[in-house]
Amino acid sequence: MAVRLHPQPGYPFDLHVQVGYALDDDGLTVTTTATNLGPQACPYGTGQHPYLSAGGAVLDECTATLPARTRVTTDPERQLPTGREPVAGTAYDLRSGRSLDGLTLDDAFADLERDDDGRARASLRTPDGLVRELWVGQAYRYLQAFSGDTLAPDRRRRGFAVEPMTCPPDAFRSGTDVQRLEPGESTTAEWGVRLRS
Repeated sequence: MAVRLHPQPGYPFDLHVQVGYALDDDGLTVTTTATNLGPQACPYGTGQHPYLSAGGAVLDECTATLPARTRVTTDPERQLPTGREPVAGTAYDLRSGRSLDGLTLDDAFADLERDDDGRARASLRTPDGLVRELWVGQAYRYLQAFSGDTLAPDRRRRGFAVEPMTCPPDAFRSGTDVQRLEPGESTTAEWGVRLRS
């Protein structure tokens, strides 16, 4: 599926974005490709908002793993980034897996630990013993984790959002990790999910 983003106030650039979905025995793979169709360089960043289902449970009964060494700190009023801090020794260290019981998350994480294939893997283990795993390729340098505490009561803490992002929140203002696409240049990013026992 594809869309052409025509120049508009706030983003005066001509961008073609194509998203492909492939389902096979190893799960779902999502590929996003953006191409600058305009006559000038444009800033670019992308992110998605998948949720890992708690499988009928609530997150307090689940264990999450998030392969990030740092957390993006934010101001309490607008949640705009203010810096970064190591997760080691804090409640935000989910690298080895930890219970989500009592932990509220709406945070961006960085410095992802990757396997030999270059992928970073986050997961949610539910009481039934199944693991919902999300992986991101090299283009995704950040993961936003959201425990759903602010959702409607019937949806609250029923899924764990693990959102792949190529740049951190507020990146177009800060410039942090924003890509610069030259005219005619394309960029591709991949992520995927799978269910395992």
